[in-house]
Amino acid sequence: MSSVSTTSTAPAQQPAANSAFVLATASATCALIVLDTNVVAVSLPSIARSFHASFADVEWVVSAYMVAFAACLLPAGALADRVGRKKMLLLGLAVFFIASLGCGVAGSAAALNLARAVKGVGAAMLLTAALAVIANTFHDGPARARAWAVWGTCMGVATTVAPLVGGVITQWFGWRWIFLLNLPVCAVLAWCASRALRESRNPARGPLDAAGSLLFGVALALGIWALIEMPAHGLASWTTGARLLACALLFGAFIQVQRVRAHAMIDLALFRQARFVAAVLAMFGYAACAQVMMTFLPLYLQNAFGLSAVAAGVGMLPFALAMVVGPYIGAALGKRISAMTLLSAALLLIACGNLLTASVAGSERYAWVALGMIVTGLGAGILNGDTQKAIMACVPPERTGMASGVSTTTRFTAIVTSVGVLGAVLAARTHAAFIAAVPLTPGVKAALDAGFMSRVLAGDTAQATAHLPPALGAALTAAAHASFADGFAAALRVAALVAASVAAGVWWLAGAAQARRVRGAGPDRS
Repeated sequence: MSSVSTTSTAPAQQPAANSAFVLATASATCALIVLDTNVVAVSLPSIARSFHASFADVEWVVSAYMVAFAACLLPAGALADRVGRKKMLLLGLAVFFIASLGCGVAGSAAALNLARAVKGVGAAMLLTAALAVIANTFHDGPARARAWAVWGTCMGVATTVAPLVGGVITQWFGWRWIFLLNLPVCAVLAWCASRALRESRNPARGPLDAAGSLLFGVALALGIWALIEMPAHGLASWTTGARLLACALLFGAFIQVQRVRAHAMIDLALFRQARFVAAVLAMFGYAACAQVMMTFLPLYLQNAFGLSAVAAGVGMLPFALAMVVGPYIGAALGKRISAMTLLSAALLLIACGNLLTASVAGSERYAWVALGMIVTGLGAGILNGDTQKAIMACVPPERTGMASGVSTTTRFTAIVTSVGVLGAVLAARTHAAFIAAVPLTPGVKAALDAGFMSRVLAGDTAQATAHLPPALGAALTAAAHASFADGFAAALRVAALVAASVAAGVWWLAGAAQARRVRGAGPDRS
């Protein structure tokens, strides 16, 4: 196909059938990222058993990917606008392919985490380019709404099947095949993208903002690294303080660079729009308080209920199926209430679902836990598409790569930050509950080694108790399961509080935008 690089509207003139192929290819690419991110969660206990890894090591299987992903999203979005969205998508598939192979053959937890970090770079290139392709191809109101609805459905389906797929692959074939099966999928998507997509760029693009990209990526990585390691080193440690200080200084330098550059990576004027800030805040709340549960739910179901990987995947279906239904409820409500009111209501629904799940987490009654999952999943389903649509609606078509970078950076920064913070709450409360439940007699103290609780948190209770007498091992296993449920409930209560606070913030910003319109200062673009 001929390259179309001088205008951003050319892709919208493609025949309908070709536009449908473009949408299918881009949506499938995004679904691959969601699927790959979520299937790993179910395999974490198996990975821990394979490498005899600690809870911190298991957290880094998720966090190494997310740190690299989040740090590279914004630069990747800006780069896609400049070098071409098709070219960026194909390059991202190549990086993702190589990194998936590295994950599949990793011989240690450290090698796996390194490959996961490289995979996060490829995923950032893929996701921002695919979102920019969709936004740049479908400009008209109805066509754009349908495109984002299809995209949201693909995300919901990927989220729905991910736990079950991950459980089946892990239990029947081994966790390595979770990564190796990406290889043929990447090859098929590369073939589709090379045939379906036309090249598009920002016609007013300037030179690449290399300084801004480097400052932002390093600052974000340092900040997230500090949060993840804070439970181990403490807030007052010099390492945590140094990372946070470096993060703040680099972010300050990044903002200054963006203010003076003619072709900045981020249009800072967007953050003067109350609707844009509200949409970004809602995205953060959704990812931090609902989507992060895709990491902790499998651990909870396998630890608290003793389920297998496949059973845990099935057990997560209420949450995932509710995410599929949520967008349809959101579409119906969107005809009756404002977009910002809908976002606030969905965040409150997530808060209620988290509180409900927290209240029954220790009851060993799966039906009540599933009900809490459904409530949280419905709120998450509403927010999944609506936050993305609200953010993309605030920018012109030629800056869709930048907008997709902002939205996806917000989403995955929230996830990895929440994994660190809620993981710390989970670990601390689980440890406290276990100490309170088990009489620490000299015999028990002698039986417990330093890594016992870490292996329990990672889902490797069998290995943690393998060296103990059967009776003592059974007693400690039961106490560990109950303690993990207690820790999970504590993490959910924190998530509920954050979701409710974000809902209040979105509501306040919506009121500020309305007041601005009433004063005649002009509406925010939406």
